[in-house]
Amino acid sequence: MTKNLSVEIDSYIEKAADFAKPILIKIREMVHKANPEITECIKWSFPNFEYQGHIVCSMAAHKKHCSFGFWRGNEMEDPDKILQQIGKTAMGQLGQLSSIADLPSDEILIKYLHQAIDLCFKVKAKSSSNSDTKSKKSIPVPEIPDYFNEALEAWPEAKMNFENFSNSCKREYVVWITEAKTEKTRLKRLSEALEMIKEGKQRNWKYQ
Repeated sequence: MTKNLSVEIDSYIEKAADFAKPILIKIREMVHKANPEITECIKWSFPNFEYQGHIVCSMAAHKKHCSFGFWRGNEMEDPDKILQQIGKTAMGQLGQLSSIADLPSDEILIKYLHQAIDLCFKVKAKSSSNSDTKSKKSIPVPEIPDYFNEALEAWPEAKMNFENFSNSCKREYVVWITEAKTEKTRLKRLSEALEMIKEGKQRNWKYQ
């Protein structure tokens, strides 16, 4: 299939429940079919698929279902109505997968994978355009999820403080919130972040 297979993901699939193995194998096959240059890695304890250093999508096995998500899913067009938008970096956009039958057709999945890979080029182009910026502006402004922006709008004082933070400080908050593995954790972190931002505190203020 491809030379870019990871032994870590081989092991992850082998340890998964019996119902999950064919689902994970199928997803993996479709990802590499979409682009043989895709590479694999384990991040946050579950498989991720990358193209030229940018995460394209991720998958995970749970006790009773599997999940799959596109890293930049909220920016993708959804002509076939298969995506369940749950934040910019959330998994589970195809719902709870308990069998291969729960996956979209190969044709549709490949089409969406191509779209997700194309978004990597936009990220690369944006990064290159900012490469000559100096001082704190050399760190690109993080891409803020819609739910984070909406929450800030409801907290004017927090919104003002956040806008005055350096780009690196903003990124720390965004990464912390969007890397949450569950919606419950994400909402808890968002609430805590708003309280700290309202007080003008940086993400790691306790250690500064």
